Amino acid sequence: MDAATPLHIAIYPWFAMGHLTPFLHLSNKLANRGYKISFFIPKRTQTKLQHLNLHPHLITFVPISLPHVDGLPHDAETTADVPFSLFSLLATALDQTQKDIELLLKELKPQIVFFDFQYWLPNLTKSLGIKCVQYLIVYPLGTAYFGDGPRQSQGKVLTEDDLSEPPPGFPDSFVKLHAHELRFLSASRKLEFGSGVFIYDRIAIGTNLSDAIGFKGCREIDGPYVDYLESVYKKPVLLSGPLLPGPPNSTLEEKWADWLGKFEPGSVVYCAYGSESPLKQNEFQELLLGLEETGFPFLAALKPPSEFESIGEALPKGFKERVQGRGVAYGGWVQQQLILGHPSIGCFITHCGAASVTEALVNECQLVLLPRLGADHIMNAKMMGQKLKVGVEVEKGEEDGLFTKESLCKAVKSVMDDGNEFGREVRANHTKIRNLLLRNNLESSCLDNFCQRLQDLL
Repeated sequence: MDAATPLHIAIYPWFAMGHLTPFLHLSNKLANRGYKISFFIPKRTQTKLQHLNLHPHLITFVPISLPHVDGLPHDAETTADVPFSLFSLLATALDQTQKDIELLLKELKPQIVFFDFQYWLPNLTKSLGIKCVQYLIVYPLGTAYFGDGPRQSQGKVLTEDDLSEPPPGFPDSFVKLHAHELRFLSASRKLEFGSGVFIYDRIAIGTNLSDAIGFKGCREIDGPYVDYLESVYKKPVLLSGPLLPGPPNSTLEEKWADWLGKFEPGSVVYCAYGSESPLKQNEFQELLLGLEETGFPFLAALKPPSEFESIGEALPKGFKERVQGRGVAYGGWVQQQLILGHPSIGCFITHCGAASVTEALVNECQLVLLPRLGADHIMNAKMMGQKLKVGVEVEKGEEDGLFTKESLCKAVKSVMDDGNEFGREVRANHTKIRNLLLRNNLESSCLDNFCQRLQDLL
């Protein structure tokens, strides 16, 4: 088969909007090349993603009914519907779809299945004579540093000391992890995530059993980690390209366009903290007080801390009055891509999810890195702050991992200050990476290579 023969691919992402959306972006890019996609998605969640399907004649949503799991609300389908404490039950429901998925694959007969958290899928596809790719919506750095294969650690619980050193043969020396990060990473490997499976094993088993591993990214930035992973796992490691967001098909809501329009170009700080898990009350308040202290206008899109019903109730005392007219803390969904592209945005404070980082890199705002959850967020912050030097990480307590309003303010000012040499260096590096990512043929050549390697699997 050659790269010109479009394939039929089934795609089954983990039930979180932060997974479903990037998988749909990838589906659009493949459909653009004529590929036929069967996209497995929880029934009611389909309507939330319908508008992002740019090729409905080639991308078919295949609705999945979630089996009921005790303790899970009856209408819960994705992580957006439940608190973090119930994510594990959602993973149990995911695992209980196995029989339905088998019937669907027999009926649809795709040539390849893409998955992420369904560690049982490779054995199922093998029995049906279908190839499977574990596609992770992250950059390959984290898997290269923490993966079971690189660390030769099948089933062994790794300590903080183990994780503080890179695995044998790791191609870089810039990763320096703090005590609080090592503690978090070591503990999270032992976190049960659905029907008696550790979250870490859920990924590692899939990596070991799949026919190939896929990541977001491009060789120009991620090449050394791809070569390393191929040498460790002895299987193809594919890069889909950076999955740049397509041009927005809507315009910025009038209230935000009007509000942002009042400020000078490059003067507003935008802060968004991921949709998965709210900040604790002390972090929430430090963040807002730090934004206030910068003196810059700001827009913070945040979920209220879990013990509060609304953002308003959780605000620091007197905060609203003090920042009237120049600062907004907002609890709803915002059009992030359009906000980041607005000329008045000068700085973006991000939790370092891969999609947010990419959206920021292709815009002109400066990056302030405040990772909080997950190995991938921590590693994205290291990559952006220490290797590519396109942003600055907010300083945190070595042991407790807490940032202060002063450390947040300092990070923002360091990238916003034109007269500061560090800020100039970060801006120059960001421009270089932005130009690379937006280079005319970068994404299309990555996708050509990705498609060719999918054909080679068959």
